[in-house]
Amino acid sequence: MVRSLDSELISILSQHQWFMKVLRAVRSCNPPDWLVGGGVIRTIVWDYLHDYMRATQIRDVDVAFFDDANLTRQRDVDIQARLQRLAPDVPWEAINQAAVHLWYETVFGYPVEPLTSSADAIATWPEPATCVAVRLLENNEFLIVAPYGLDDLFKMTLRHNPRRITKNIFLDRVRTKEPLKKWPKVKIIYSE
Repeated sequence: MVRSLDSELISILSQHQWFMKVLRAVRSCNPPDWLVGGGVIRTIVWDYLHDYMRATQIRDVDVAFFDDANLTRQRDVDIQARLQRLAPDVPWEAINQAAVHLWYETVFGYPVEPLTSSADAIATWPEPATCVAVRLLENNEFLIVAPYGLDDLFKMTLRHNPRRITKNIFLDRVRTKEPLKKWPKVKIIYSE
């Protein structure tokens, strides 16, 4: 029987004790429309596919939530502080996706349209392989959000997602993050 990529992802993540602790902490905090994803999932899966016995260091844990009733920066700070109290050893980065359009131009140099949900936000992340997020539901089942599917993640393919970032930002990310040093089986697609 061939396992689906969804099942494979759930199997890998559910066996990762540290990541399950992360998901339980966010579920306990329960910010509106929350998802955990991006680099943390990519790192866990690519470490698994490389048969690493020692985990690659996680730079941060992206918690996307969507609260259009409170667009203040303080909302991010409050959620992140609650998460820090629940799991102080986790490098949290909680961002209200409803407010991203308010600061994006200052950080990246060009304006963007407002997002409509956390799932919409996941679709804007830099590479399809990192456009993957999950939520641990109350019944301990996983909700998977992968707007571009899971093929790039499991084929270890890194390519530019043009939805929001520029090609230059993608190239800069490849240069500074040096994915091939961490995961030599990764294929980088520089142009489409």
